[in-house]
Amino acid sequence: MRLIAVGIASTIAVGFVTLLSGHLDPVPAGPVPAVALPPAPVTPTPPPRPSRTPGPADTNTGTNTDAGDPALAPADKPLLLANGRQQPLRVKVPRRAKGRYAVAPGGARPPGRKGKVIRYAVEVERGLPFDVAEFASEVHRILNDPRGWGFRFRRVARGPVSFRVSLTSPRTADRRCLPLRVVSVLSCWNGERAVINADRWNTGAWGYGRDVASYREYVVNHEVGHALGHGHVPCPGPGRRAPLMLQQTKSLSGCRPNPWPFPGARSSRTS
Repeated sequence: MRLIAVGIASTIAVGFVTLLSGHLDPVPAGPVPAVALPPAPVTPTPPPRPSRTPGPADTNTGTNTDAGDPALAPADKPLLLANGRQQPLRVKVPRRAKGRYAVAPGGARPPGRKGKVIRYAVEVERGLPFDVAEFASEVHRILNDPRGWGFRFRRVARGPVSFRVSLTSPRTADRRCLPLRVVSVLSCWNGERAVINADRWNTGAWGYGRDVASYREYVVNHEVGHALGHGHVPCPGPGRRAPLMLQQTKSLSGCRPNPWPFPGARSSRTS
């Protein structure tokens, strides 16, 4: 009787092990295969906020009112604000472009009827992502601003000129500015061209923060100031307005940024 009970127990145990082994898959050697997960739930994207026209609160030039980095703003969104000004969108600037310039076609006369007229030309290095006509228009506006150098600047496409304003890739600027060393960062005056470094035109400089629009005015006026015979000057004191011919791209040296030769001048200077 005892032998029959032991045999029955052995049979049940073997059957139970066989039952379990029939439902366990062996673990394969090597890496564990990836497991497909169910797709994550899709969150609806909210509609973009409509653009707005800057109101009186946006015209305070002492307050940085932009909401983010212009480099991150897609082209289909409104321009960001800094110091009450709309800012240009940043683009990808190549370190080296074609090395040859495209001259802005046509010309532009200066405003007003009185004052010395200075002829100049505008160029953009081929291969840069900037429109020649747009750059030329901005340079002409800056040079003939009432707060500028006080001359009447006339842009021409041919014939003799006093200087050229040339938007230039960083590596070409290194070559054009010799013997000055601009290390692909700075702009320069090389005796015939105000060489504007395209990186600086695109992103500005530390002292101007996100106000690239004001920095553009500074760099054009500063390099053209060299063309007019002006040299560098120091900061007159901490907290004072920077002279235009201070090397503001390198450092403000305690001064406040200033992009104009005569920042307090009125529009009547060009009438």
